[in-house]
Amino acid sequence: MATTNEQAAIRTTYFSIIGNTSLAIIKGLAGFFGNSYALIADAIESTTDIFSSFLVLLGLKYAKRPADKNHPYGHGKIEPLVTFVVVAFLVVSASIIAYESIMNIRTPHKVPKSWTLFVLGGIILWKEISYRWVIKKSKETNSSSLKADAWHHRSDAITSIMAFIGISIALVFGKGYETADDWAALLASGFIIYNSYLIFRPALAEIMDEHIYEEMIDEIEQKSLEVPGVLATEKCFVRKTGMKYHIDLHAIVDADISVREGHDIAHRLKDFLMQEMDNIENVMIHIEPSNVPI
Repeated sequence: MATTNEQAAIRTTYFSIIGNTSLAIIKGLAGFFGNSYALIADAIESTTDIFSSFLVLLGLKYAKRPADKNHPYGHGKIEPLVTFVVVAFLVVSASIIAYESIMNIRTPHKVPKSWTLFVLGGIILWKEISYRWVIKKSKETNSSSLKADAWHHRSDAITSIMAFIGISIALVFGKGYETADDWAALLASGFIIYNSYLIFRPALAEIMDEHIYEEMIDEIEQKSLEVPGVLATEKCFVRKTGMKYHIDLHAIVDADISVREGHDIAHRLKDFLMQEMDNIENVMIHIEPSNVPI
């Protein structure tokens, strides 16, 4: 399953790279010949999306490396680190869009061409489909960096919607409203900053090993009771590394059994949990005696 998830995430990233490259070219040409800075701003974001998708791809491939002496928990923590860089790309692109929008608002220019709306309509549809597909894959593979890549598609769709509204206003109201699409691009940059925070916060929680896996802990504790010899569970800690989880679990057993029997129960519990929950990379079991205060 791990290999399947990793391969699926990598294939999804290739999809993002190809899509963003194509759209950056289409938007850039349409914006230049259609007198729309909102479309050019869209092209700028798609260009940064290409580089961020490449970073996601490199991160996913690096995360596949097995655990070694220097990285006993594997290399999965590269994922949230890559997510931080992806967020930085988003913030930079939003800043560029905002700056250029303000410059264009202050500079007289022509009304955008009406045919740019058809281009934007197709882009919005494609980016929303891309977002839904990539976010679905991020949930299936449990990849935080892939989730960040998905939000790149959603933020792209948002900037395109803003551009569509701005160009429509400029075309409908005519003279005096030429800068409507620039204002739309400026508003879109704010949405991108907000989405950047939504991406950044979960990645920070992952890198800091925050206690955010209550549902998974409940499932682990319930399944543990199905293992013969396990009377109850006490502490359970979860940390996410890449697309997998490492579990520290305290299991309570009969205090009168031998060390050998307690050892065997721990191994059965570990094997059972890893068999039942394929997103677990490793389980560390600590045996507690039932009649000793904890």
